[in-house]
Amino acid sequence: MTDFLDLDGIHTGFVAANRSRAIAAGVDPYEYDRVTAGIGHIREWPDAFIAAARERSALGERGSTASREEAARAAALLFHFATVLPDSDERRRTRAATSAAEALARALPSAVAVADDHPEEGFRGYLRLPPAEAPPLVILVPGMNSSAVEFAGVSDVLLRRGLAVLAIDGPGQGACPGRWQPKFERVVGRAIDALPGFGPVGIWAMSMGGWLGARATAHEPRVRALVAVSGPGQLRWEEFVPYVSQTFVRRTGGEPAARGFAAGVDLAAVSARMDRPARIVEGGLDVIPGVSSLAGLPGELVLIEDGGHLVEEHRHLWLPQAADWLAQTLQSTPAAQSSTPRQPTSG
Repeated sequence: MTDFLDLDGIHTGFVAANRSRAIAAGVDPYEYDRVTAGIGHIREWPDAFIAAARERSALGERGSTASREEAARAAALLFHFATVLPDSDERRRTRAATSAAEALARALPSAVAVADDHPEEGFRGYLRLPPAEAPPLVILVPGMNSSAVEFAGVSDVLLRRGLAVLAIDGPGQGACPGRWQPKFERVVGRAIDALPGFGPVGIWAMSMGGWLGARATAHEPRVRALVAVSGPGQLRWEEFVPYVSQTFVRRTGGEPAARGFAAGVDLAAVSARMDRPARIVEGGLDVIPGVSSLAGLPGELVLIEDGGHLVEEHRHLWLPQAADWLAQTLQSTPAAQSSTPRQPTSG
């Protein structure tokens, strides 16, 4: 297997490919350009972003409370983007992911940390609450090389619509230890169990999280609606580029487990079980070798013809509308007895 980190000149394309993603997440575009301009080889990426995050944190300490919180939010994103490679230095990746989560906690002092230490089905996350009593709850699920930190801006959008948001890292994601859990309904079920007393539950899921969220919605009866953005509906291992296959191997614990995870992504099986409202957002230019989209999942398809992966360049065309749809759907849907834990179905 060709090592992604040894591919000649790969860093220039990687810098360009991640720019819109970083900006959409909230990284200052000028800061992104300054950090990446100093990278001469892809292996320098993690340390460059870690150094920038530390500088940003130190700068914030010289200011007011507001300045410290703003700097911590910026640092959280920089720490997070240090982790997006299939890094051979797992200790460095773990430290950066932990630092990202800690910085975001400083940036959002009103957020409540929520964690479950189960080794295979646990999660780490933060809960943000609107003023309303017993609001609907949205569980935000990140993707392949992402984390809850990256989607703090999406959480802001949902919070403004009266929704409580639990942004989580599942096993092997972000700051949560362990290996990816293919039966993600087990993670979502434990998250719902941890937070009784809310209204109906929805899922907002991004990239590979779109698949995890779709599977959880189909199997966990307490989930009442789904928004999935750029999620896969089928994965073909032999067509993967090294960046994807090596990330899968590192996050699942080995190639056999990685191949098994990929083979388990089955749009037809989940579609047959999907009886909850869903909105599927796809970009027409989102072409990743070995990946077919969730576009066939039952629900409403929003296709942005000239959008790429996560449709970051055109958020104004889908993100507010999807957030409105999810809020309206959950606010008009009875909760599925959220206060009584129920076992998700298996399969």
